[in-house]
Amino acid sequence: MTAFSLFAALPDLAGEALAADDPLPSWNDTGPKVAIRDFVDKVTKEGSPDFVPEPERIAVFDNDGTLWVEQPMYTQLAFALDRVKQEAPSHPEWTTTQPFKAALEGDMKTLAASGEKGLVELIMATHSGMTNAEFQKIVSDWLADARDPRFKRPYTELVYQPMLELLAYLRDHGFKTFIVSGGGIEFMRPWTEQVYGVPPDQVVGSSIKTQFEMRDGMPTLFRLPQINFIDDKAGKPVGINEHIGLRPIAAFGNSDGDLEMLQWTTLSGGPGFGLIVHHTDADREYAYDRKTPFGHLDKALDAASVNQWTVVDMQKDWRVVFPFELK
Repeated sequence: MTAFSLFAALPDLAGEALAADDPLPSWNDTGPKVAIRDFVDKVTKEGSPDFVPEPERIAVFDNDGTLWVEQPMYTQLAFALDRVKQEAPSHPEWTTTQPFKAALEGDMKTLAASGEKGLVELIMATHSGMTNAEFQKIVSDWLADARDPRFKRPYTELVYQPMLELLAYLRDHGFKTFIVSGGGIEFMRPWTEQVYGVPPDQVVGSSIKTQFEMRDGMPTLFRLPQINFIDDKAGKPVGINEHIGLRPIAAFGNSDGDLEMLQWTTLSGGPGFGLIVHHTDADREYAYDRKTPFGHLDKALDAASVNQWTVVDMQKDWRVVFPFELK
């Protein structure tokens, strides 16, 4: 089975291992599962005081750490590091220039110390200087070959089975599901429909600037080494408004980068549901929250109890983490 055929094959993978009449079979029968189903029931039942018409049933999902793994680093960062190594022969200056020197040497401590500025430099150097179509092919080719260092599987197989079920469950009840991620919008669009069932027009993410050019008589969008928009933290509600045009009624995240998106969704006065995936399972995945550079969860975790957001304890609330556990 290829990684990109995984989503379509999920019903077959489950087989007899999980109950056929349960739309969320990989969720244990604990509080989060009950809360999800109760919310969906009340906003989809006509006559309910919290009924929401189908066109207004918007659900937004963070990607890294919410739909797939983000440890030991964001997948897009792993892609950028591989791109640095691939492009290094054309840039001899990188061997003595940070953060490229650290990337080439695998010096993650120095790379992390370069902060957001250093990561942006890597993204600008490795994600620009080509057309959008060329970039999307590079991404697709990389995902087909790259393997996660711990699980030795394609990154597109390291998606969370419970969240795949949740996406399908919401769509079955008239929700339109969007990805709203700090990751690059053009990095995600080549594969999100095949893996999550989320088409390219329902992906919101960070972006670099592009410009229209005629190249060899063909119209193209050429990628420039300049930041266009950062879809993270306070940028997420802005991105939602610009791309979707409706306030969501359900938001799903896992880090402080999702705090403002959860606030925008749930504190508007109408029906709203917020959920945080708390990574607590070091055996099946990873355990981390307040002391990690990737997926830092601190303020949003504290805000969850105040704002009555649902917090998923991965170890306790998920029967299965990855689809390949069903085989």
